[in-house]
Amino acid sequence: MITHIRMKNFKSWKDSGEVELAPLTGFFGTNSSGKSSLLQMLLLLKQTVENSEIEDVIFFGDETSRVNMGNLREVIHGHDLEEQLGLEFGCQLNEALEIRVPRGGNLQSYPYSRLNVEGFTFETAICDRNGEASVESICYHIKSNGISNLSEVIKWEGHRLQYGNQSEIVRFVKNCYRIPKSSRSRLSESLEGLFSAFENLFAYIYYIGPIRAEPQRQYHWNEMRPESVGQTGNMMIDALLVSRANQQKTFHKGKIIPIERRISEWLKEMDLAYSFSLEPTSGQKNTEYNFRIQKSPNSAKVTLTDMGYGLSQFLPVLVGCYYAQEGSTLILEQPGIHLHPKVQSQLADLLIEVVTERKLQILVESHSEHLLNRLQRRIAEEKISVDQTALHFCQNNDGVSTIDPLKMDKFGNIENWPPNFFGNEIGDLFAMTEAQRERQKRSEG
Repeated sequence: MITHIRMKNFKSWKDSGEVELAPLTGFFGTNSSGKSSLLQMLLLLKQTVENSEIEDVIFFGDETSRVNMGNLREVIHGHDLEEQLGLEFGCQLNEALEIRVPRGGNLQSYPYSRLNVEGFTFETAICDRNGEASVESICYHIKSNGISNLSEVIKWEGHRLQYGNQSEIVRFVKNCYRIPKSSRSRLSESLEGLFSAFENLFAYIYYIGPIRAEPQRQYHWNEMRPESVGQTGNMMIDALLVSRANQQKTFHKGKIIPIERRISEWLKEMDLAYSFSLEPTSGQKNTEYNFRIQKSPNSAKVTLTDMGYGLSQFLPVLVGCYYAQEGSTLILEQPGIHLHPKVQSQLADLLIEVVTERKLQILVESHSEHLLNRLQRRIAEEKISVDQTALHFCQNNDGVSTIDPLKMDKFGNIENWPPNFFGNEIGDLFAMTEAQRERQKRSEG
């Protein structure tokens, strides 16, 4: 699980400070306030891991990647290449990692010391050097036995890799998070497990963006087994068919049930559909499929294209919550877009369920007042504890983003509501009453 993020000189963020993340984390705020940028930082690191063979220090993306940020000049705050780009995150590993590091001044000495790594904080600084992005420093703070021991710091800076009182010259680093094997460094070789843990962490971060794929009348499946439902939900049908073939199940209220059944139960509970079916098209052998929705017990089964747009935009979110591997991190942008307020409220219940029962970490960016209100209610009802949540409000003033954690007590009360958080509802009602009174006076006069 990712425990915090921080960015310096990243887009509209001069310095975000340490932003706490929890099993269920919500980012709220005005448009263009920097909410999405907070999440894009993690996606930037993920696509860098996935494209580690590319010679770029960090992969800013292209037309086919999760985020396409252009280059360092476009990303750096104020386009000021005199500044350094700083990225940081902390994590708690699902399983402790054992690494072997040499002790003492002699790197050739044996035996190695063993460290049980339960988590780490990673920092990197990237700068412009002769028109190219270059790594200025890489630093890992190792957490052992649940305690951050600041003596266990591994840092590369100024061509020198240092751990404790040991150091080696590693002149060039082409990647923002690992020391290359080609350096032939005894110290860096012993840390390969740590670099692999970094890569493994980002392998289990999944993302569903704010704009989902258009519904289709038929879906083609070539037996692909996607890692997720896809950034736009374009792999949703593939994910459902894979989960069916693998007989994937989930835990709910003390029972283990197929995830397809739980998805169907949610659709019924939310009054979005009575049931759904996913079957091969007549005359085809498991290549073309029809996805049909039955709105009520006596209604006809129709394709997604014949249903309301909101359902097709929400289904990838619902399927993604159950297809994602347990213990992974799922990033959701505007998951409740196009949904009725009642369903936006129930979306909070869905997120709470997968956080508590499937141990997912959910990072959600939203404008939904209804989602937040339901979350507050569930905290008061002890369906989820306040310690399992982190809520943040973002603003942008003169091109600089700021973030404030919302202070919520164990009863779901938020102590520091920002002004006009979800608009001025009370002000609108007051103005409406005044307008009604004035019209009544005129009609009587």
